[in-house]
Amino acid sequence: MAVAGLFSWSEVLPYILVQFAGAIVGQLIVVAAYKPHYDMTTNPQHILGTFSTISASKSKLNGFVNEFVGSFILFFGALGITKAPFFQNNLGTAHLALGFLVLTLVASVGGPTGPALNPARDLGPRIVHALLPLKHKGSSDWGYSWVPVLAPTLASICAILLYKGVFMK
Repeated sequence: MAVAGLFSWSEVLPYILVQFAGAIVGQLIVVAAYKPHYDMTTNPQHILGTFSTISASKSKLNGFVNEFVGSFILFFGALGITKAPFFQNNLGTAHLALGFLVLTLVASVGGPTGPALNPARDLGPRIVHALLPLKHKGSSDWGYSWVPVLAPTLASICAILLYKGVFMK
């Protein structure tokens, strides 16, 4: 949004840091809840899949396309929802609509990668995975980690610029 002039550049770094902190804390809560299950699970991909995205097809291109499409729809739709006149005086309904948008995206494009739709959602928990001493955890798959960071970032910029160009002239 900062690229499109809709968010202050001075707030970008604090926003990113808070996003990462939330993703890391959330993942630590998941680990606390599922630690006995992690100990019993011997498939490293099953463990990694609860921390970060993984490509079911082992294809970075397919993962990139999947993450890009899902993130593009999320950001374009989120702007449409939050900028719509109906929601301006009804932010609770807008937040509910955003939740349903994310639910729909995860259900519809989530299969191939377990979508991040947000770089912090993948990278923060992936760092936790790398640092925690879990049985059978295997690799954190750093060779794939750029996909759920770059694809949502590029998709968000494209979606926001398109939305601004079409609806905010």
